[in-house]
Amino acid sequence: MAHAYTPGLKVTARSVVRKERRLPLKGKVVVNAGDEVSANTIVATTSLPGAVEPLNLAGKLGIPPSDMHEYLIKKVGDSLKKDEIIAQTKGLFGLFKTIIKSPIKGTIENISDITGQLILRAPPKKVEIDAYIDGKVVKIIENEGVVVESVAAFVQGIFGIGGETKGIIKQIAASPDDIITENMITKELAGTILIGGSLVDSNTLKKAAQLGVRGIVVGGIDDQDLRNFLGYDIGVAITGSEDIGITLVITEGFGKMKMAERTFKLLCAQEGKKASINGTTQIRAGVLRPEIVIPLPGEKAEEAVQASKGLEIGYPVRVIREPHFGSIGKVYELPPELKEIETEAKVRILGVLFEDGKKIILPRANVEMIEQ
Repeated sequence: MAHAYTPGLKVTARSVVRKERRLPLKGKVVVNAGDEVSANTIVATTSLPGAVEPLNLAGKLGIPPSDMHEYLIKKVGDSLKKDEIIAQTKGLFGLFKTIIKSPIKGTIENISDITGQLILRAPPKKVEIDAYIDGKVVKIIENEGVVVESVAAFVQGIFGIGGETKGIIKQIAASPDDIITENMITKELAGTILIGGSLVDSNTLKKAAQLGVRGIVVGGIDDQDLRNFLGYDIGVAITGSEDIGITLVITEGFGKMKMAERTFKLLCAQEGKKASINGTTQIRAGVLRPEIVIPLPGEKAEEAVQASKGLEIGYPVRVIREPHFGSIGKVYELPPELKEIETEAKVRILGVLFEDGKKIILPRANVEMIEQ
């Protein structure tokens, strides 16, 4: 029991990364098992039904629903152009006609003689999913998607915003303690994923998004800056669907937080390589972590991904509860017996040695393992 533990954030220079790429509903897979794919390769496609638009035709014509067919020009199943005439009255001596035009491009799906309503449907929306990472298709999920595998450097963050994107890794901070400022962002950085230090503010994020920077990876951000950038409080819902033009991955926590040396060195060592990042975060049931995946071309996948051995002496951990939230250290003690803490509850504990030499005893639930 002393070594039982659930892994937390992963920071690995080389690991086998597998990504399931699945359509929102059944469709067509357009690649084969064994295919080599790039991050932008379309692997599956489908069509989402178009939006429904009701039209009160009888009411607009001022007639009983049962009389509609006398004035209809179109029938069920017919395609429509926007502003194309659907129905019209005969008028008086051919004049003063009432003309009803289609409010959308689409088709007539239903005509009701009871309610007088027409149901119009917009054209289906094509949905395509790409491979997200460079790699090999190792599994086909019939009519739904694929699993792509790659040997890659892999880093998980603690919080993020913005969805999936790809770009070239670019180191912008000289040290993990540096702050990314607005004047560091130039138009030459378009298409890149910037590796920063300890902090980024809202003005810098706005400028980066405007100039086409794909993503920023940094140690921390202030709550107020995040609010200013988004224009609202993030709340506790899942992130990743924000339409903000950039993806942000926070590796340490909120406030000015020095990026962990190991994380900073690992990411900076990959400068110039193509990376895929995703800011999607969910901290409740079904935890999702923001991530940076940097495929390593030419590296061969091991036969299997090595499972975590659990928590051990010397293992790096991050504190995930106040008052030491975000602090990183190494395990120096793992007592097997339960200990009573301030709340008078008896829990399993561990000793953590911080980077500044300070030692502290914490409940094991208060830390997460940084998987090696």
